Amino acid sequence: MQLIDRVPGDKGTIAKRTVKEQISDKLAYMIHSGLLRPGDELPSERELAATLAVSRETVRAAIGVLQARQMIQVNQGARTRVLGPGPMPLHESVGVLGGLKNRSLDEVNEARAAVEVQVIRLSAKRIKPAQLARLQALVEEQRAMLQDPVRFQISDQEFHGILYRACGNSLLADVVSDFYGYGLEFRRLALQRKGAIAHSVAEHERIVAALRSRKPEAAVQAVRDHLEHVHRTTRAVMAP
Repeated sequence: MQLIDRVPGDKGTIAKRTVKEQISDKLAYMIHSGLLRPGDELPSERELAATLAVSRETVRAAIGVLQARQMIQVNQGARTRVLGPGPMPLHESVGVLGGLKNRSLDEVNEARAAVEVQVIRLSAKRIKPAQLARLQALVEEQRAMLQDPVRFQISDQEFHGILYRACGNSLLADVVSDFYGYGLEFRRLALQRKGAIAHSVAEHERIVAALRSRKPEAAVQAVRDHLEHVHRTTRAVMAP
């Protein structure tokens, strides 16, 4: 189950929602959670379509929905910009994240590591060829995002979402996805440091290679190293 499955108004199964609605809700979640912030320029329609694995027409329609919600500003001949959450609250979708903000970085990191290690161990055993291929495609795209933190963050969330869902346990995937959402505003700062995105892409490549080899412990170690790096760099930008 994806994070967008839990946004307000979704009372049925994800299969009953159009792809346009799924994408607009996903982008709305990114804005409400702080992954995308006012003033950010969104990737082009082509780039978003590639990252989210949908058509450009679908992206265009989803952008139209967010424009109507006053969450983004579309300008002819210029990049689409994020305005902010807009007048429509998404309290249900960000409620868990709000609770986590009352916790310390160390506490959340320890909990995330404990859960994510088990999720990755399962993913290494259960990942489907299509999911593995999608992770590989995302990593290849990320190599071209080394100077584009906003585009990389969107791709990074997509990468981790697929990685978590590959475990085959939607409850575990939901829990670790919420941990992922902690401190996104600080991760933004960390990713702006020289070489930070390149380092994350290299770690993603190592994770995918371990999953392809079907070696759970190698995948677990790759993720442990990645989480340690995330923790260390996030702590650095959170310091006074």
